[in-house]
Amino acid sequence: MGATTDVNLDLHYEPKDFSDRFAYAFVKMLRLFADLVFRKQYGHRAVVLETVAAVPGMVGGLLQHLKSLRHIRDDQGWIKILLDEAENERMHLMTFVEIAKPSTFERFLIMSVQIIFYNCFFFLYLLAPKTAHRVVGYFEEEAVISYTHYLAEIDQGRHENLPAPRIAIDYWQLPETATLRDVILVVREDEAGHRDVNHDFANTLIV
Repeated sequence: MGATTDVNLDLHYEPKDFSDRFAYAFVKMLRLFADLVFRKQYGHRAVVLETVAAVPGMVGGLLQHLKSLRHIRDDQGWIKILLDEAENERMHLMTFVEIAKPSTFERFLIMSVQIIFYNCFFFLYLLAPKTAHRVVGYFEEEAVISYTHYLAEIDQGRHENLPAPRIAIDYWQLPETATLRDVILVVREDEAGHRDVNHDFANTLIV
């Protein structure tokens, strides 16, 4: 999980049908909410949004596991990919908790958002897995944009470039001198990877 830069940060999947348009509109609604609540408090935004981002992989992995058991057939690697995504997003959350030090209110918001989003996404994936993966693909597109803005704030001196927390150094195997900027670079790369995987999964599914 190194800090490479060979990812397309500008990739956007154009909606092609009702499912795609629904997913795109839903994610844009979430983006509007995040912009209104957090504005340019990117560290605090990351704490709340990463708790949402860690849900789809676990839900998808669970339902793909059950589907594989029901149909007695191989999952073609989907389960591991989705569970790895969930773990990766959880590490994003743990990292930004160390950086942003969420308040009691934000911790309450995290729990509330997770309860609501988990149940909504579970039924969405159960009934329309293609749409669910497209939601995640668009969600990750927005994450790439947000982390790009976060980097710009640091580069322009409006956010302090703090030392990277130990959990991030160990997880991404960063140098001991790593900073917040280095962490955001690898997190953004992770998000771009999840974006591509989920759009590909959505394209694979017929319904």
